[in-house]
Amino acid sequence: MDLSSTFRSRSPFLPSKLNSPSLHPRPILSTPKPPLQLLGTRRLTVVAAAAMKKTIEGVSEELNSVASQNLDYAAARRRVRSAFVPVHQQLDHLLFTMAPAGVRTEEWIERNSKGLEIFFRRWMPEPGVKIKGTVCFCHGYGDTCTFFFEGIARFIAASGYGVYAIDHPGFGLSEGLHGYIYSFDELADNVIEQYAKIKERPEVKGLPCFILGQSMGGAVTLKVHFKDPHGWDGMILVAPMCKIADEVKPPEPVAKILTFLAKVMPTAKLVPQKDLSELMFRDPRKKKMAVYNVICYNDRTRLRTAVELLNATEEIEKQVDKVSSPLLILHGAADKVTDPAVSRFLYEHASSKDKTLKLYEEGYHCILEGEPDDRILTVLNDIISWLDARC
Repeated sequence: MDLSSTFRSRSPFLPSKLNSPSLHPRPILSTPKPPLQLLGTRRLTVVAAAAMKKTIEGVSEELNSVASQNLDYAAARRRVRSAFVPVHQQLDHLLFTMAPAGVRTEEWIERNSKGLEIFFRRWMPEPGVKIKGTVCFCHGYGDTCTFFFEGIARFIAASGYGVYAIDHPGFGLSEGLHGYIYSFDELADNVIEQYAKIKERPEVKGLPCFILGQSMGGAVTLKVHFKDPHGWDGMILVAPMCKIADEVKPPEPVAKILTFLAKVMPTAKLVPQKDLSELMFRDPRKKKMAVYNVICYNDRTRLRTAVELLNATEEIEKQVDKVSSPLLILHGAADKVTDPAVSRFLYEHASSKDKTLKLYEEGYHCILEGEPDDRILTVLNDIISWLDARC
């Protein structure tokens, strides 16, 4: 890899830098250790995982060693993210190099009603800028709010919005087995619970509140809307996973087998994981940067997770006529991960009186992260213009 095309400088990442207090999140409560009888198995898993993970070019052996550890538990994911913060700050990507200055950030952890530690992050306009409204984010499958969304949030916050994000249980820096969704309904309930608290924060209380969901986060956002139809002043869905295309949906006998196996060994990683990286990013240079999202879950899908995703999309497909909130849908016209025809289906069948669909010619799945710079700026401006018109 040509490092000059990935990093803004060639400065080495020394251990002394990584130990700087300013680069680490605030102290975090420890994560419970796995049962003693599983430790032997876990050691084997760690070794296997380290052998399977590809070397990340352009960073030290020490950082590669950090990134290769087992990320099943939140404590490990937090250590890895902390170590890679200076790497992220050096990436030559529009979302990092052109992110507006002056945006104030804060992150913290709270326990939800299930007892799990949930990671929060906040971006606020610079002092003196009037806050127009609140935008709450739901990330996609396997993702976190601490990588590419960092830049997206800064653009939106600089335009006068308080932006808040959480990592879903089992993803990013929140507690839970990595990549495991026990219940899609509980995922939506957690979003409602956490963002209800955000809406009461004094800096944004009483202001218009919007929810932004990307990919699987779009499905979460729709479930949240069905459970709380009047909870938001508008929804923004980016390449939403709200219906599985018939050609990729498993046949009914296979779906029944998956459902049975998910009851027997729910956390097993038995569902084949297709490499979607070529389908996510249209810009080849930006695709290379995805490897630095080191706490992203990119292993095979866990059985129960697969079943929950399948069931959730089937439920959403049956209820799209109940979508009544002001709605903005954004989708790449060449997306092969989530079908843009599904977004058109949602747009045509939603009962919302205020609804907009934007399809971006030749756009892939990651229209906010993986497109040419001018397209990314266009999508960001479309989001901000839509928000401004409703505040």
